[in-house]
Amino acid sequence: MAYFPEVSEPIRFEGPQSKNPLAFKHYNPEQVVAGKSMKDWFRFAVAYWHTFKGTGVDPFGSGTANRPWDVAADPMQRAHDTMDAAFEFFTKLGVEYWCFHDRDIAPEGANFQESCDNLATIVDYAAKKQEETGVKLLWGTACLFTHPRFQAGASTNPDPHVFAYAAAQVKHAMDATKKLGGVGFTFWGGREGYDTLLNTRMQQEREQFAKLLHMAVKYKQEIGFDVQFYIEPKPKEPTKHQYDSDVAACMNFLREFDLTDHLKLNIETNHATLAAHSMLHELRAAREAGALGSIDANAGDELLGWDTDQFPTSVYLTTEIMLELIAMGGFTTGGLNFDAKVRRQSHDELDLFYAHIGGMDAFARGLISADKIIQDGRLQNFVDERYAGWSTEFGQGILAGNGSFADCEAFVLANGEPARKSGRQEYLENLINEFI
Repeated sequence: MAYFPEVSEPIRFEGPQSKNPLAFKHYNPEQVVAGKSMKDWFRFAVAYWHTFKGTGVDPFGSGTANRPWDVAADPMQRAHDTMDAAFEFFTKLGVEYWCFHDRDIAPEGANFQESCDNLATIVDYAAKKQEETGVKLLWGTACLFTHPRFQAGASTNPDPHVFAYAAAQVKHAMDATKKLGGVGFTFWGGREGYDTLLNTRMQQEREQFAKLLHMAVKYKQEIGFDVQFYIEPKPKEPTKHQYDSDVAACMNFLREFDLTDHLKLNIETNHATLAAHSMLHELRAAREAGALGSIDANAGDELLGWDTDQFPTSVYLTTEIMLELIAMGGFTTGGLNFDAKVRRQSHDELDLFYAHIGGMDAFARGLISADKIIQDGRLQNFVDERYAGWSTEFGQGILAGNGSFADCEAFVLANGEPARKSGRQEYLENLINEFI
C-alpha cells in the first residue's frame, strides 16, 4: 500500500524559480558549500514520534490527524504499517537518516518481557527496511516519560523499582539501536526533575541520574557499541524544574559526575527558547566546551510558554545555526533531526512533506548565508579587533595565568583611563542582513 500516493518519486531540487510545492527551492543535496555537500553538512533526519505517531493532540484538544497507517486493530500490525509508511516517506523525501524512541516504533506490552519482544520484532522489520532503502539510523532513545510508572521521573524516581525498570528499558533500547547500526544514542530526560522541593531529595536524584548514565557507559563497552552518547538540555517541560535545563546545567552535571568523556549534547531550538536563551547561545556554549554533538531542528513560539515544536522556517535562525556548525567543522556522528510536528490544523499527509521541505530549504539558505558571511570576513575582523588588546603581551600574560593585582594596578597607573569602544550592534545586525 502507498501511503503517500501524491508523491510518485523522490523530492527533487528545482531551484528558487520553481512554484512546485513538492520541490526543493534551495536544498540541492550534492551542491558543495564551504568544502562539503549540503547533505553532508546537514545529515537530515526525520523524527519518528512527531511525523508518524503525532496526531495533533494538544493540552486542550484531541487529535485531528487520522493517519492511514494507524487504523489496524492489532497494535503490532499498526507498528508494521507505520514502519512501511515511514520508510516510504524517508525515500520520497530523500533523507538519509531517521530517529526513534523505543515505544514509538513498538507498542507497550502487557508486561516488560512482552514489550521487549514487541520491540525486537519491529527492530528486525526496521533492519530489513533499512537494507532495502539505504536509509540509516542517526540515533535511538528510550521513552522514559509517557507511562504512568514514570510520573515522578525515571532514573530520578524516589522508588528504586522504577529506576530498575528504566535502566532495563534503556538496555533494550541500546540493543535495538546497535542492531540498526545507529551512530548515536540520546538520553532525553523527559521527567528528570521535580514539581516541588517539599517532597524531593534533589542531590540524590541527580546522583541517581548519573548512576544510570554510568551504567549505560559500562553496558556500551560490554556489547561493543561504539557510538556517541548525547544528553539533551530541556527546561521546564514537563516538570517545574528539569535537572538538564540548559547547556550550562548539563555541562555542570557532566563535569560533576565525571561523564564529560562519554556524553555530548543534543541541542533543541525550542528548548533554548524555553530556557530563555537563543539557539545561538546554546550552540556557542556547547561548541566552545567541545560538547556540541547533534541538533534537534525545530522552532518555538516565543509568545507561548510550552514546547510547540514547530518546523524551522526562519533564515535568521538557520544562518546562526550554520555559523556555529561551520565553525565546528560540521557533524561527526550527529545531524539535524527534525524534532518538529505539523500544526494541529495541518492534518493531511501531504502537510508532512511541505513541512520537511520548508525546513530543509530554510537550512540550505542558512548554510549559503553563513558561508558568505564567513567568506566576507567583516564580522570576524570586527570581533578580532574588539578583542585585540588580549593579543598584547599584557593581555596574554593574564590569560596565561601569570598576572596579578599588582600587575594590573601598575598597568593602569602607566596607561591611564581605558578608551571606550562602540560595540556597534546595529552595524553588525545590518551586516548580517546583507546576506539574508
